[in-house]
Amino acid sequence: MSETTTPAGPPLPADGTVLMYSTTWCGYCRRLRTQLDSEGIGYTVIDIEQHPEAAAYVEQVNGGNQTVPTVIYPDGSAATNPSLADVRLALAN
Repeated sequence: MSETTTPAGPPLPADGTVLMYSTTWCGYCRRLRTQLDSEGIGYTVIDIEQHPEAAAYVEQVNGGNQTVPTVIYPDGSAATNPSLADVRLALAN
C-alpha cells in the first residue's frame, strides 16, 4: 500500500483504504477491523500505545482525548469511532 504524507498530519492511506489509530484492548477497534475485513476494505492499524506521536495526533483530532478508533481517510479527513456505513460512505466520495 502506498502512503503519502502531509506536512501537518498523518500519512494518508491509499485510495479505497483507511488508516486506523487503535489499541490492542479496544473492543470498538476490534469490531471495526472485523467489519472492514468482511467488506474487503483495506486498512493500516497504528497502535497509539506504541507510537507516542500517533497518540498526540489522536488527542489533537479528539479534543485532547485518546479516543479510538480514530480513522483517517484518503482525503485527509478523520472520524472517531465511525460505523462501517460511515466508512463505506466516506470511501465512496
